[in-house]
Amino acid sequence: MKLIPIISSLSIFGATQSFVPTARFGVRSSSRAASNHKSFEFAILFDCDGVILETEELHRVAYNEAFQEFDLTIDGVPVHWSTEYYDVLQNSIGGGKQKMFFHFRNTTQTFPHVGDQPPPTTLEAQQELIDQLQTFKNKVYQRIMKEQAEPRPGLLELMDEALADDTVAVGVCSASTKESALQTLDYTLGPERVAKLDVCILGDDVAAKKPDPLIYNVARERLGIEDPNVCVVIEDSLIGLRAAKGAGMKCVITYTSGTEHCDFYGEGADAKVPDLGSRKVTLNSILGPLREKGLDAQIMEDIRDPVTVSV
Repeated sequence: MKLIPIISSLSIFGATQSFVPTARFGVRSSSRAASNHKSFEFAILFDCDGVILETEELHRVAYNEAFQEFDLTIDGVPVHWSTEYYDVLQNSIGGGKQKMFFHFRNTTQTFPHVGDQPPPTTLEAQQELIDQLQTFKNKVYQRIMKEQAEPRPGLLELMDEALADDTVAVGVCSASTKESALQTLDYTLGPERVAKLDVCILGDDVAAKKPDPLIYNVARERLGIEDPNVCVVIEDSLIGLRAAKGAGMKCVITYTSGTEHCDFYGEGADAKVPDLGSRKVTLNSILGPLREKGLDAQIMEDIRDPVTVSV
């Protein structure tokens, strides 16, 4: 595929962008705040990919289709991400464009040929290639999503519980591009549920990707919450956990087949489960101990995976 010249407002890693509020969210928050005349007591903040639904394999397939469509090769070998390699990427690099930059700059240490064209050598040309790959990949991903989107067990039940509690703010904080994340949310949560979110901050809305804690700090500030200890993040990966803990928040891990081997407790997770449904995770199992015993209380003690100590 021949590259089509485009003008990108992004820097090489998006570092020049700042947070831009997403207008379609926060309806529930403003109406409720006006009626209750009080701030939120707690917040439940959900990651998107891997938490709301298991999307990582769908992303991998979409990236590989983009690589094939653009006829990317290095030393005559087609660019392809294996399941094992993508597990490494998803547990270490936040954001799709950042994954591609890391692959070509760190793993292969060279950009690929694009069909019969030589590898891009300037920063502008490299950015252009990554932008176009991401745009094509997003279209492929949207097609796959329409066919296969299904929320993870227990996710909707927990979110609906939280949305029904006027003292609890509910939000989504995702490193995925806005276009990709909005598609995921609409297909899995439904537009009505999405409109009730108190905050929704997506990858294009903040300058730094996870594991930087910026996305969670911005969410807390937008919600008017001062103490990060009253915020509980639902994540599935180490980079998400590091972002949550870097923001001073509690973190529940719902691991996937690609992240189950990670030492989540060793990096500070407050609880981990294979999914919310099989362990019957409820709002009370998360917030009940914090309300009754204080913010230092252990959460989900009876239903979380046991904490093991490495020797």
